[in-house]
Amino acid sequence: MTAITDQLQTLGLDLPFSLDLLDTELLLTAAIYLGLAGAFLLVMPLAVYFYLQKRWYAAGSIERVIMYFFMFFFFPGILLLSPFLNFRPRPRPRSA
Repeated sequence: MTAITDQLQTLGLDLPFSLDLLDTELLLTAAIYLGLAGAFLLVMPLAVYFYLQKRWYAAGSIERVIMYFFMFFFFPGILLLSPFLNFRPRPRPRSA
């Protein structure tokens, strides 16, 4: 980054801040955004999917409303993962 600051100073543009600090802040901000995006699009939808798969037939009414909310809230991630997940219900057990 010193080459960029040298070129800016030769043009008469003096920056009031350090570009090294800017790079650190930029990397930290990018890491936070990528972490949040990964959690929203991958981690939480997988957790919701496995929870739904486990509790779908045993959930009460309030729990079902919460399940619908999470499905709606994390819908972009569910949609992103849908080619790899099986959303079909389990077959009914046969009683003979």
